[in-house]
Amino acid sequence: MTSMLIALLTAPALLATQEAITQGQKKDRREEHRARRSALIVSCVDASPLSLEIDHRQVALKNSKLFIKTDPCDTSLHPFGGYYLPYPDAGYEGLVSTITDVAPVLNWIYVDKETYEVKYGVKADAHPNITGPFNCTRQDKRLTLEEWEGFVAVKVEEGENAGMWELYYDKDDDLLAGKLGSGRKILEVELVRWEKKVRKGKPLGDMR
Repeated sequence: MTSMLIALLTAPALLATQEAITQGQKKDRREEHRARRSALIVSCVDASPLSLEIDHRQVALKNSKLFIKTDPCDTSLHPFGGYYLPYPDAGYEGLVSTITDVAPVLNWIYVDKETYEVKYGVKADAHPNITGPFNCTRQDKRLTLEEWEGFVAVKVEEGENAGMWELYYDKDDDLLAGKLGSGRKILEVELVRWEKKVRKGKPLGDMR
């Protein structure tokens, strides 16, 4: 009788513990992708002749800015290869990316608070600007910033990057009218995280 009573009293606690462990394991599996170094693939929100230039293209880095790589042969661009990482002393997750193929050097991804350009740099560059929180949608793993998908592509009109598409964050939700005025070629885009295959013997964060 005593052993039965003890069993009845302890069973709910054991079930609760097991449930907590199960839920924790499920959460770990759901969150595992966040530690995997991933590419960012552009998906245009609306179809148009301009969208054909960048739709399904890869985000890449060059000279502290993020562009959309429309020319597969352009070796001046480093393909984005990033994952989520707690931003120092911020209480939220930031986003980092490799910046070179030579060594596994990481930089923070951030948004310039003045121009709304999406950029990369060391903490000293990122810290005064918009550094997060970065996240992704549960279903399609599309990149979000400040809990929404406010990314746009802007065609560069002059300078050494003329003809390229640069990535911006439409923080004011006005297609950058307050920053760039009218007449610019601007497309709303979604940024989809694409995880490369994990190779045997490689850590989750290693895509080499």
